[in-house]
Parts: sequence; structure tokens; C-alpha cells
Amino acid sequence: MSGIVGIYQRRGFQSLSPCLENMMGVIAHRGNDGSHIWQQDHVGLGHVMLWTTPESKLERLPYCDSLAATAITADARIDNRAELMTLLGLEENVAMQVSDSYLILKAYHKWGTKCPTKLIGDFAFAIWDGTQQRLFCARDHFGVKPFYYCLREENFTFASEIKAVLAGSQVSPQLNDSKVADYLIGDFDDTARTFYQHILRLSPAHCLTITADGVDLECYWSLDPNRQTRLESNAAYAKEFQRLFTEAVRCRLRGAFPIGSELSGGLDSSAVSCVARNILQNAVEPTVLHTLSAVFDEVTECDEREYINEAIAQTGIEPHYFQGDRRTPLTDLQDIFWHEDEAFFAPGFAGMTWGLCTLAKDRGIRILLNGNDGDSTVSHGFGYLHDLARQGRWLTLYREMRGVAKIYNESAIAGFWNYFSAYMTKKLGDKHRYLRRVLKIGGKIKSLVRDAIKPRGAAPAPDFASSFVPEFVARTDLRERYHDWLMMERRAQTSSRTHHYRLLTQGAHALALEINDKAAAAFGLEMRYPFWDKRLVEFCLSLPAEQKLAQGWSRVVMRRGMEGILPPKIQWRTSKMDFAPNFKQGLLGEERQQVERLLADPGALAQYIDLDVLGQKYREGQDWQFIWRAVSLGLWLDYANFADSPQLLEVRGDRSLKSMT
Repeated sequence: MSGIVGIYQRRGFQSLSPCLENMMGVIAHRGNDGSHIWQQDHVGLGHVMLWTTPESKLERLPYCDSLAATAITADARIDNRAELMTLLGLEENVAMQVSDSYLILKAYHKWGTKCPTKLIGDFAFAIWDGTQQRLFCARDHFGVKPFYYCLREENFTFASEIKAVLAGSQVSPQLNDSKVADYLIGDFDDTARTFYQHILRLSPAHCLTITADGVDLECYWSLDPNRQTRLESNAAYAKEFQRLFTEAVRCRLRGAFPIGSELSGGLDSSAVSCVARNILQNAVEPTVLHTLSAVFDEVTECDEREYINEAIAQTGIEPHYFQGDRRTPLTDLQDIFWHEDEAFFAPGFAGMTWGLCTLAKDRGIRILLNGNDGDSTVSHGFGYLHDLARQGRWLTLYREMRGVAKIYNESAIAGFWNYFSAYMTKKLGDKHRYLRRVLKIGGKIKSLVRDAIKPRGAAPAPDFASSFVPEFVARTDLRERYHDWLMMERRAQTSSRTHHYRLLTQGAHALALEINDKAAAAFGLEMRYPFWDKRLVEFCLSLPAEQKLAQGWSRVVMRRGMEGILPPKIQWRTSKMDFAPNFKQGLLGEERQQVERLLADPGALAQYIDLDVLGQKYREGQDWQFIWRAVSLGLWLDYANFADSPQLLEVRGDRSLKSMT
């Protein structure tokens, strides 16, 4: 975790120092181990350093290679170091003296703008090439490291956080209503747009080349939905999963400070923690793994100690806890808004992520492993049921439904009939109308999987006529936006492969990773995500459908691959903790006064939401996703106060960009 900034003056010339210094001051919290600026004529790069790896302690950024006339600033961790050093002709015995940013720069010297295709890891970097008179920028495959920028005719400004771009570009911040519209309907697939007009994200797996004459934006990598992996047995698939997952954890343990792992007791966080513990205990110099968990003494339905205790029963783990039910969705909201720069969509973020980061800092941890979204990487595999129905493999479908029904205590016949009636109706077409009618009647039986095959986290369709201000709906084409997004989601449900591909490529992932990055930066931490390892993701997508769902067991390749590593109680767990009770108690209890105050004096929110409808939903406890998005948006709009703060130099609370500089 570090912070990067930069300015490239494409037209004219003026002193860069004041702007660069302002930008560096704004992101000073991202690194306490050094800050430096490099300037040459009309280009300036900046960096604030947070040491995490052994190599980073010897690193000074920005780094300038005067012979090659290049300079780099980077927030990066490169995981295929040994491979790169071989390809670049670097000797193995100097590995500890070679920083990750140096490897990136040497890769650029060898492969030019194609160098990101050779990198594995998490990175955001910018390289000034004096010979070519161009600035080359790139972001990692899944968007773990943030990169924001403002492109104008006269200059290009970039940074790790939006507030730093604002400080350097001197553009007047204006709210982007299109982003507000996407936010309110839950569509996060535009990975470039931000809540600010004129400020963009560099999308994951994209690179950007800027010269005085033009701009070239390129996607350098994408998942191949047609790639297939075929192995000889279930055991072979499980072994390969275990190998790749272990490597994904191992390369994220490279650190010079205590390492922590979030542990909720679920399958994902437990797998990360148990594999990390094994690696650390089997090292030449064994070290302890710190686990960090939320526990709930008051909202006991959210408490996971039953499973957490199973994971920490092994030696080599030092557990730490915080009281999750003492935090609400609005706890520390002013500080969170200052660090996040935007409204955030995850209602549990303030309660869980911010609390875990606070605990990690208190324990002296700098590296925090996170089991973020193993559901998407491995896939529950329910799309396999669509595959079987479409292929007419009814006996196999019924066997799978029996397995699903047994595990989840539902009716196998009802679930089977749902698929049979739906797909047979399609096949019959206009013929046999009587039989089609029978099938349709039968299809009304409540199905076990009807909810399971919906897009993950799907909310009820918005009532556009009553929930939103009509002028806003018309101005942003909100109905059409929602319809297009919903159609894309539905098309993705038609097969195991398309469903899995959609899960992995939806824009919400990059947004969640950005939110976590800025939370970690607030506490001097770096979050690392084994499930978002490029090699692991490509392998899981390429698996046959029966390696994702078998005999009713979802994510079966992972369960088999964790044999002997995870406690069986977690390995074969089918439940998943829902923190909604704690979220609802916070909004309805401790934070009721703040919510009621927003409803009475909504400020800018009144331009978007029908406050009477919102108030009714809140008091009746209906549609919590809509309530959260509306409340968090309203509070953030009040905090940002675009109208009264044209340069956003005075922000609500005690924090300000002026005070940081």
C-alpha cells in the first residue's frame, strides 16, 4: 500500500511544485515511510511510501533511470518475481535488492506498452518515457490498486485517490448524475465513471498512453469464457485447485511486518486463514498468523464464534476480536466519507471493514489477507442445473436436485419441475398447446432454486413511479438503464459458464476493492486478496460445470481441495452469515435520529428520491437495499456539499484538504 500522484502538462508550462505538494499532502496518510517528488520540465511524479515487503524497505520512489530517460511511480506488489527476473536476465542472488517497481520499469524497457501482460499481482503505476515523450499508466487485472485521473486539453492529472486529483487538477467538482442513477439501481458495471464529472477511473486490466497529441486507452487482458480445463479425475481437479490457491496465498504473505487475516468463520476467510497458517508454520523461521474477527454478544444471530473457534483451534494462530454489534452502518461516517471520496454501496462496510482495520492497526499489523468474494471466483455452480435442463438430461438433473434438496431441506420434485416445465415449454414452441398449458400451471410450484439462480444480491425491481423524482427518472433514462442492466443479468443465468463469467466480470468487484483499499489506507494497512489471483480465477472459470456443483454441493472443487486443511465443520458448511440483523438494528435503533433528521431535511437528496416513500419504507422496514442507498447517498451529498464548496477544499467535519496540506 502506497500512494501515487502525477501531472503531465500537455500544453504550456507553469510550475508543478505547488500542485504536486498539495496532492502529496492530501494522500500523506497512505504512507508514513517516506515521500518524494520527481520533476522534469513539464512532468512531475510523486509517491508516499508504506513499507510492507522486505524489498520495499530499500525502495525509493519515484525512481528515475537516467540512461533510459524513464521514471516510474507505483503502488505495486508483483507476484511472479522469479519468472520476471529470469525473463529480464536478472540474477537470482540479487532478488532481495530488486524492488517490484524496478521490475516493472525493466519490463517496460523490454516490452514497452505490452509490459502489463507480463505482470501478475496488484499494481497501479505510471512511467514517464522521455525518449518517446509519453506517459504510460496501467492498472492490475481486477482493480485491486486504485487509479483516478482527470484529462484536460492542457494537462493530465492522476492519483490514488479522487481528492488528490481534485487538488492537482484544479477542476471545479461537479456531481455526475449518471453515476447517481447507476448507484441507486445497483448497476456498477461502468468501471470508469465516478461521482465526479471530469474525473475517471482507469478500469481494471486497462492501460493508458498520453502524449501531447493524443490519448490511447487499451484493455490489455480479459477472461476467456471459452477456455476449458480437462483433468482425469475429481481428485486431480481438487489437487490443482489446492496448488493454485496455496500459491495465491503464499505470494501474498511476502511481508516485513506482522500479517493478519480476516476470519469470519465462513468458507472463504477460513480457507485463506488456514492455508496462510500452514505456510507460516512450515517456514524456515515459523511465524504466527493473526486473525481478526467480529463477534456479536447482543445481536447473537450474527455471531459466528461456533465456526471461528474451529479455525483457530490450530496452533500458530493468534486471534483478535472486536464487538461487531457496537458499530452501526453510520459509525465514523465523517471519517469514512473523507477517505472514500464517494458514496459507498456496502451497508456493512462501516461496521465490519472499518472495525477490522481499526483492530489491525491496534495490533501492529500492516498486511491483511481478505477472503473477498470466493463465491464469485469458485462459483456455487447452480447454472449447471440450467445446462442439464437445456440438454434434456432429466435424470441427471433430478439426481442433482435431490442432492440440493437434501442439503437445503427442500423439495426435490418442486425444484425439478421448475426447470422441466420452463425448458419443455420453450422446446414445444406453438405446438401441443394443451401440454404447454399444463406445464405452465405446474411451473407455478414454488421452486427451491428460484431465488438461488437470481443475480447475487439482486434487489426487488424499483418502483420508478413512486420511489424516484420523475424529473430525475426522465433526465437520466433511469427506467431504460435498469431494464438494460436487468436484461444483461438475466441473459447471464442461462448456463453455468455464462453465469460464472458474469459473476467474475461485474463492475461491483472493482468498486468493492477500491472501497477496501481506501479503508485500509486510512489505517496504514495493505489488503491482499488470494481469491483475486489471476491464475486461480482463470482456472476456476475454465472448470467443467460438475466441478462447481455435484450431488447438491456447491463450490465442490474447493471443498474437495481443502480436505485436511479446513476443519470438516467449515469445509462442508452450507450456511452463510447474514449481517442484516445488525445492520437493521443500527439504522432502526442508535441511528434512528440521524435518519429521521435526513428525512426531515434531505438537502440534495430531494432531487432524486421521493422522501415520503423513503420514510414509509424505513418505518415499515421494507427494501433495506433501497433504504441504505438512499440514506448513504443523502448523507454523502450533505457532506460533500458541491454547491458550497466549488474546489471541495472545505469538507464536512474536522477534515479538510487545506488542513492536510
